[in-house]
Amino acid sequence: MATPSPAPNALAQEPIEYDYEGLAPGTSLGANLAAGAFAGIMEHTVMYPVDAIKVTRLQVISPSPGAVYNSMGNAAARMFQREGLRSMWRGVNSVILGAGPAHAVYFATYEGAKELLGATSSTEHHILETATAGALATMASDALMNPFDVVKQRLQLHDSTYRGSIDCAATMYRTEGLRSFFISYPATICMTIPFAAIQFAAYDSFSKIFNPSGSYDPLKHSIVGGLAGSLGAVLTNPLDVVKTLLQTRGSSPDPRIRSCNGLWDATKLVYQLEGYRGFGRGMIPRTVNIAPSTAICWMSYEMARHYLIKSPE
Repeated sequence: MATPSPAPNALAQEPIEYDYEGLAPGTSLGANLAAGAFAGIMEHTVMYPVDAIKVTRLQVISPSPGAVYNSMGNAAARMFQREGLRSMWRGVNSVILGAGPAHAVYFATYEGAKELLGATSSTEHHILETATAGALATMASDALMNPFDVVKQRLQLHDSTYRGSIDCAATMYRTEGLRSFFISYPATICMTIPFAAIQFAAYDSFSKIFNPSGSYDPLKHSIVGGLAGSLGAVLTNPLDVVKTLLQTRGSSPDPRIRSCNGLWDATKLVYQLEGYRGFGRGMIPRTVNIAPSTAICWMSYEMARHYLIKSPE
């Protein structure tokens, strides 16, 4: 007797499984945009007070007399005592407005570039490819984020007189022109391109070492993200000092800083004022900020991406 043939749709009814490292077809861009936006907002809002201490209290060159501090603890205590708890959150709304879209672009560009460069293997190390993808991602996201970051840093300053983000942006545009929002962009990408290249390459390689199965593991994602971010923070701190000087120059009491006119001018000025030690300003608080920030960012991104993977019905 002939064996009955399977129903035409029997195979189609079997569930299709997708590797966590690769999103289901048709959902990749949207899932990465949403996951990236979620990761960016989580990263910046949770660690915002530490960023405020790093930028406004320990990294600014030639600060006003009331803003001279000798440690993170000293800066945090004096901010709380003299300016209140709210001072640690000034400008956070500017970051939230920019971080979501910027990080959506960041991770979507990274995933797309990594796929185009053939760095999708879950077992092989692709240091050059992931570094290149990270560099492309940060160029795209920083172009969007830079104006929001400038406003945020102006509001974080010790003697900031702006009433809020809108007042700050309007005043900057009226007194310094549109260029003030982007003058630090060359310094920003000079810092963030190597930072992103180091971070993404390290994250990809460390993940293959600490999580070779590629499974969803929030603890491992956090640890690997924190390690990758710390490495990038230490190696790129000198450029971050230069970027901060350019972004806060309009509010500086030092006329030499106010007249600083670009990346090279700022680099020379930091050396003239403080020597090589000036490029190490804020390194410890920056690393203390970035390690948990990148841990939160990668954990949030992987979590959102994990729950956004949907197998087609």
